[in-house]
Amino acid sequence: MFVDKACVVVVAAILVVAAAQSTTTSTPKPPNIVFVLTDDQDLVLGGMEPMQKTTNLIGKQGITFENAFVSVPICCPSRSSFLTGKYQHNHHAFNNSVAGGCSSTSWQQEQEPKAFPVYLKQQGYSTFYAGKYLNRYGYDNVGGTAHVPPGWDWWVGLVGNSVYYDYDLSVNGTTESHGHDYLEDYLTDLINRKGQEFLELQNDNSAPFFMMLSAPACHEPFPSAPHYSHYYAGKKAPRDHGSFNVKAHDKHWLLEQPIIPMPNDTLDLVDDFYQNRLRTLLSVDDMVEDVYNVLRRKKMLDNTYLFFTSDHGYHLGQFGLPYDKREPYEFDIRVPLMVKGPGIKAGMVSKVADRLIKRKTRRRRERRKKRREEKQQQAKNIWESPMNIDFGPTFISLAGGSVPSFMDGKTMEPLWRDPVGSKGFRDNVLIEYSGEEKQSINGCPQLTGQRVFNCNHLAHCVCEDAHNNTFACVRSTMGSNVYKYCEFKDDASFVEMYDLIADPWELTNLEKNADTSGVQATLKQALHELTACSGATCNIQKLKTKTIRKEAKKSEEMISAATSYSKSEKKAKGEGKKERKKGKDKKKKGGNRKAVTENQPVVLFTQPDNFLM
Repeated sequence: MFVDKACVVVVAAILVVAAAQSTTTSTPKPPNIVFVLTDDQDLVLGGMEPMQKTTNLIGKQGITFENAFVSVPICCPSRSSFLTGKYQHNHHAFNNSVAGGCSSTSWQQEQEPKAFPVYLKQQGYSTFYAGKYLNRYGYDNVGGTAHVPPGWDWWVGLVGNSVYYDYDLSVNGTTESHGHDYLEDYLTDLINRKGQEFLELQNDNSAPFFMMLSAPACHEPFPSAPHYSHYYAGKKAPRDHGSFNVKAHDKHWLLEQPIIPMPNDTLDLVDDFYQNRLRTLLSVDDMVEDVYNVLRRKKMLDNTYLFFTSDHGYHLGQFGLPYDKREPYEFDIRVPLMVKGPGIKAGMVSKVADRLIKRKTRRRRERRKKRREEKQQQAKNIWESPMNIDFGPTFISLAGGSVPSFMDGKTMEPLWRDPVGSKGFRDNVLIEYSGEEKQSINGCPQLTGQRVFNCNHLAHCVCEDAHNNTFACVRSTMGSNVYKYCEFKDDASFVEMYDLIADPWELTNLEKNADTSGVQATLKQALHELTACSGATCNIQKLKTKTIRKEAKKSEEMISAATSYSKSEKKAKGEGKKERKKGKDKKKKGGNRKAVTENQPVVLFTQPDNFLM
């Protein structure tokens, strides 16, 4: 039989091309991942105001989470959760000290070998790190700068805590010292340059990469880039937050000792902190833009995920606490979170729970109309609670790996791939913290032996922490209700509980309200389960809501009555300029309160002598 050789050649060529196309289609290059992490950046108090470029380039082109949380409101333990995908009780970094597990030898031996970069390497990724790692990293007693955590190909790790000048780096295990020259040493800009240098080496033929840029901003000290030093001059810390400069009532003892109203010099200090924090973040915003532009120029942007978040929140004057973190309240545990990347629709926004709750009060007719509108938005609107423990699992999953069973978190991918089907992603957020102490406080000799911590003499020695500021909380979203339940490990075994829908500022503790006993029992059980969880058991099912629904209305009524005192107190001291319309017909006149001056005696502690554990 005669066979046309030309036809054979054509058919063979077609088969070769088809096979090549099939191979290309079936094995696309895994996505690149860029992770930008800030230090101490809040969400609640306007911490995202300087991040306009970041919002436009990541948030508006991807997904913005308004309901993201950290498991620990302090640097080293939270960062340990990012790295390991574990809650504090499982990774054993309890505070910012070596003794507390921060970059300790045992942590390096037991946790670092199981951190997410190790698993990214197993998937063939090239990995890069620049910036702050853990607060005690690089100290001589824990391996010094020669210690490079496993899983990192390129390592530019800051020795110790966040600073901007006069620091040491570990550059792939070798010490590199820096001084005080802006062009050469300003740390945020140096991280920016190092990151761009790494990106310039990448191309279509190189391995997929993971790049983590961990900026010092907006942690103190706060030297900004010189060209930003005049920004935000005269800007005051937000006064409209409901707990700003408000006396705490029925809270754990540490919240009872701030001076209320805050002295004028403390208010000035708070405002100064606020302005400087915002200034330092402007350089981070520039860094995000620079990284984005390099990725776009090298045509890698479409296959790259960009993550932006902070290691925890912050407070500035809330309940009279001048400045810090370490508390279980929303301002310290909420963080900004934005993600852009393949498969994420532009403009997706997670919904804060209380926005959903407000729909309950509408008439049925209006609700039906809204329901139709919401169906059209379901692909864009989600309202779950991603956490720092979810980052490691997410990175591993995006890289094509299997999430290790020992990780407490889970991949966030369903939140943007299937927003409707991912409802119930996480209903229960666990927050843990172990307090720190010092035997003596510089400038505050009266506190010697009190076992307190972070008491600034410039703020009249008000203390932000203590050895028994140790707590565990569960923040539970149950249908149309959101509650927070906290247990403190102090002599009083103090308990706090808040209805976050009726009381978003956490002013009224419901623990002693008999009408909430049922929901308290449910939350207590959930908390005890979470604090003992590991791996998959950390993702417990939704709590029963039958009792909760019955008690929600009663708690709202109690809160409405109780908060009238706080509102009248604000009016008495001139802070109530923007009172809400709700409940204004029941305002009471508050008593006169005189501002504390430097010459007046200050009572620092009113707790009994046996308040220590």
